[in-house]
Amino acid sequence: MHRILRNCILASALTFAALPAFAGMVVVTSASSSVKTLGKDDVTALYLGKTTNLPGGSAAKLYDLADSNPGREKFYQGATGKSASQVKSVWSRLVFSGRALPPKELSDDAAVIKAVAADPNAVGYVDSASVDASVHVVFKLP
Repeated sequence: MHRILRNCILASALTFAALPAFAGMVVVTSASSSVKTLGKDDVTALYLGKTTNLPGGSAAKLYDLADSNPGREKFYQGATGKSASQVKSVWSRLVFSGRALPPKELSDDAAVIKAVAADPNAVGYVDSASVDASVHVVFKLP
């Protein structure tokens, strides 16, 4: 009996250890940006190409994590209710029709933080554990 219980506990521990450790995805702008908050509808509209402007009218410069980054799927599911591949399809249609350019893909959270911090009109998303003083959290995914 003890052996079975011990094996179950060990298996559970290994399962949880194998899961990616996300503190939660957040949308960020530069600390110098005039945008201090975005609603879910704003984030969805930006990342589905329905608008290219931030609240206040300035053109947004969007950053995206690379396809290989697991945070990308988590973000798109939480922010848009769509998979990353569905969102990629949306952007393909927008690019083909000439209506919009997709967000620029960056390799990891550190690259997104660096790019967003340098531009007051930039918007990106990262794991909340990556946030530093150079950016401001404007939306937290549920």
